[in-house]
Amino acid sequence: QVPLVESGGGLVQAGDSLRLSCAASGLTFSAYSMGWFRHTPGKEREFIATINWSGGSTDYADSVKGRFTISRDNAKNTVYLEMNSLKPEDTAVYYCAAGNLPSRRKDWYNYWGQGTQVIVSS
Repeated sequence: QVPLVESGGGLVQAGDSLRLSCAASGLTFSAYSMGWFRHTPGKEREFIATINWSGGSTDYADSVKGRFTISRDNAKNTVYLEMNSLKPEDTAVYYCAAGNLPSRRKDWYNYWGQGTQVIVSS
């Protein structure tokens, strides 16, 4: 059983907003830091945002800072990625991940979801 399941992706126009969700099961969600990454063909998986276990500390990639917001609801075992002012270059498969510490490094994460596709048309 995959402990993380993303949802909320889709096809939108440039300038639109989307909210991605990542629901956790089978792990103590509140004990983990969570991250969002994205992948496009031909590129490495790219760090987007991370949040610590309490939600009190966040970090963002420069490419999304000011447009994307990561948050979490430990009561619902869910982490969110609010994406505003979307651009065509945001088109990617978005993944959530759980790790022991908030990090920009993908190898610091222990669990990964299967991804949700976001397509932003111009």
